[in-house]
Amino acid sequence: MSHILALDQGTTSSRAIIYNASAEPIGTAQKEFQQLFPQPGWVEHDANEIWESQLEVLQRVINECDLTPSDISAIGIANQRETTVLWNKSTGEPIHNAIVWQDRRTAEYCKALVSDGHSESFKQKTGLVIDAYFSGTKVKWLLDNVEGARDLVNQGELLFGTIDTWLIWKLSGGTSHITDVSNASRTMLFNIHSLEWDKQILELMNIPESILPNVVSSSGLLAETDESVLKTSIPICGIAGDQQAALFGQMCLEEGMAKCTYGTGCFLMANTGSEAFTSDHNLLTTIGWQIDGKVTYALEGSVFVGGAVIQWLRDELGFFEKASESETVAATVEDTGGVYFVPALTGLGAPHWDQDARGMIIGLTRGSSKAHITRAALEAICFQVDDVLTAMSKDMKSSIRELRVDGGAVSNNLLVQFQSDISETSVLRPTNLETTALGAAYLAGIGAGIWTIDELKTKWVIDRTFDPRMDTKDSAMRKEKWNDAVSRSKNWA
Repeated sequence: MSHILALDQGTTSSRAIIYNASAEPIGTAQKEFQQLFPQPGWVEHDANEIWESQLEVLQRVINECDLTPSDISAIGIANQRETTVLWNKSTGEPIHNAIVWQDRRTAEYCKALVSDGHSESFKQKTGLVIDAYFSGTKVKWLLDNVEGARDLVNQGELLFGTIDTWLIWKLSGGTSHITDVSNASRTMLFNIHSLEWDKQILELMNIPESILPNVVSSSGLLAETDESVLKTSIPICGIAGDQQAALFGQMCLEEGMAKCTYGTGCFLMANTGSEAFTSDHNLLTTIGWQIDGKVTYALEGSVFVGGAVIQWLRDELGFFEKASESETVAATVEDTGGVYFVPALTGLGAPHWDQDARGMIIGLTRGSSKAHITRAALEAICFQVDDVLTAMSKDMKSSIRELRVDGGAVSNNLLVQFQSDISETSVLRPTNLETTALGAAYLAGIGAGIWTIDELKTKWVIDRTFDPRMDTKDSAMRKEKWNDAVSRSKNWA
């Protein structure tokens, strides 16, 4: 019997899920790891801790399912994107903590690139706006600021990777230094049309091509685990950045189909088929996946702080002990009492792209309570997604009539209903919310020849459809107040 192991390496935890031959999950294991904040606006992870936590949950889920590594037919990997690791090829040790996608330390360098007139060139080649979000400027910072980094380059000893690359290098015992096209398209170093590292951009940023991984498809026989790691050789047959994996897991296979993942951030993505759709409304053009040589492109808008705002209320303000309690707390009031919360805790992403915006709670009165603020935080997640949805509809010159949603936060009915109300669209929640891991498993199963895409289409099942209930005048008024609040949060830092 075939089993697929999906590794879902996220921003706050590492997860492993095993799927049976019917693409049903039969076991899962998860472990959180430490978030490091060395300076305001800086976010780091210990790359070794990421590897150790991923290896631990991998081994645990195999044991809990009463399987052995030899029972695994293939591995699929989905990963937090843009997070950047540089390591010594000989020792296998990172030369610095991983710089996380949320990190803003290169914001000034990004501003300099923009002021020097490079925006349009980067957009045309990479599909991205120039922003500290992406890997490229993080690589440059590490090369310029970590003692001995350039010496290691000259010695041919330094390697760069996003988290997929780092995990595969470790799993393969240091024999495979690869990334797939979806992750490469998030580095700000990759030409999404020629499917090659862009030499002009590398030269501009003084990044040597020698440290970059080889770029491969998202599905197929891509690498193998080393017997020293898992006591057997298992093919790695699927790789995708987490949001692209979720788009695939949601079976958004036709042009115009869209999904939003509500995790630490919120990521809205629409399939644009074989066309690399250039945005006129500050969204990103990215690669969804490559299967059998065919590239599928996507349009994406990223919200930097989604579920992270609920974590912030839990951890920093002590509003509740568990994030899941936010729905109960918010439901104790009928509305926000006029409170609006702009969670620009790491700046604003699409479609605003303001690195200097900061978080703001406005509209407070003596009657405002933690319930009002909690409800405002939940609504803020939806307002941010709606900003992206509006921009995406303008770019595609047609409204997105249905939005498929996933991620931990969408178990919150209050949040999903408000998303439907404020966006005036049907929101579809599937029975399986772990679509990031599911997409990685699907890509691996296809790559290993276990499943076909047509077989997988039948496995996507709706749990519940949310249709708009709010009066359109009411939703328009709320969006107007939201836009006013956002404008006041901009350019603060």
